[in-house]
Amino acid sequence: MKLLMIDDDTGLCELLSEYLTAQGFNVQSVHDGEQGLKLAQANDYALILLDVMLPTLDGFEVLKQLRQTKLTPVIMLTAKGEDFDRIFGLELGADDYIPKPFNHRELLARVKAITRRIEHITTMNTTSSNKLVVNGVTINLAAREALIKQTTLTLTGTEYEILALLAKRAGEVVSKEQISEDVLGRRLASFDRSIDMHVSNIRKKIAEHLPNELIKTIRGTGYVFIQGE
Repeated sequence: MKLLMIDDDTGLCELLSEYLTAQGFNVQSVHDGEQGLKLAQANDYALILLDVMLPTLDGFEVLKQLRQTKLTPVIMLTAKGEDFDRIFGLELGADDYIPKPFNHRELLARVKAITRRIEHITTMNTTSSNKLVVNGVTINLAAREALIKQTTLTLTGTEYEILALLAKRAGEVVSKEQISEDVLGRRLASFDRSIDMHVSNIRKKIAEHLPNELIKTIRGTGYVFIQGE
């Protein structure tokens, strides 16, 4: 699988490229935001590792412009303790984040959790008509897309996975911890708002087509997809 790493730390790029290549990935590195954006727009990568602090264009601007045309999965590389960077990146459509400095094994686990979706897409039978319809939302499990009134919602891979999980268990409370483990492939850390931000993004996109609140927050527990009548 092809990965793109956009980071101005050339030493880190070399180390991670060597490590991820040994794990079977094809890694391309670039060290400024403008060039990284051009490559991301012109090529189909399985995943992009995107640093926040970059020359020419910062990581937020790269992600913002990329999301106008592509839903390529993105893991943001953020400074440790910079909660604003994490939240803002998720608001712009990042799939996950990992604070620097990080353990290379943890990064590999995050990468594999997201790229497993790509493997699933390429091996499943896309001619299947397996669909789930819940309270006005149609989840096409084969095509991995969600529709409202025949209009496809523009969801990132992570947003789709969360929506599909909640829809499959409509009427049940699904904990944030369960969502994180099932979708992000990792345990939810204390004060981690990633699931909250992804759900917020999903709600905004649904609200463009349906006035009713379909995903209800159960304070201190998780979320429930309203089953409807």
